[in-house]
Amino acid sequence: MAHSTNITWHAGELTRRDRVAALKARGCTMWFTGLSASGKSTIAAALERHLVQSGTMAYRLDGDNIRMGLNRNLGFSAEDRAENIRRIGEVSRLFADAGVVTLTSFISPYVADREACRGMHVAADLPFLEVFVDTPIAVCEARDPKGLYKKARAGQISGFTGIDDPYEPPQKPELVLRTAELSVQQCVEECLTLLRSRGIVSK
Repeated sequence: MAHSTNITWHAGELTRRDRVAALKARGCTMWFTGLSASGKSTIAAALERHLVQSGTMAYRLDGDNIRMGLNRNLGFSAEDRAENIRRIGEVSRLFADAGVVTLTSFISPYVADREACRGMHVAADLPFLEVFVDTPIAVCEARDPKGLYKKARAGQISGFTGIDDPYEPPQKPELVLRTAELSVQQCVEECLTLLRSRGIVSK
């Protein structure tokens, strides 16, 4: 719910068509979701590097990074998680509107929150591509690069997704990546194929 009053949207002098034509860039949001240690950030980082080196404006919004700045006042309650994702949805929509291929890597465990972000993009006529990084929890626990599963199993972290808090898988994602079977490069290629099929990139 908005609390601000007496505000009016100030439209600029550029249409999105003008921006795309001038910058030769079409933005979108590619939303990576999955369990901790599923490979979201690794894939997004590799994809970002490929896109930028190929001349495509791209930027990665990573869960931990965002919580160090923009969302540092939020915890991990259901309410704070929802607000965390709402803010990222709004930021990614702005980036996409600016012509940037925006890569978000967030656990984002709840369907309703992800669908709210999709709705923001649909309302703005911007592509929203949900990518489910579908990795079995046993594989994620075996990786456990931050030691979070170990802490959660020991009771040192509560409300940890996949252990004592639920993860709701996407019902109709635009792409499913099974990182237990695919290499990072293969996952990047799958993402590029999706972006090409939507006319967002050509390389």
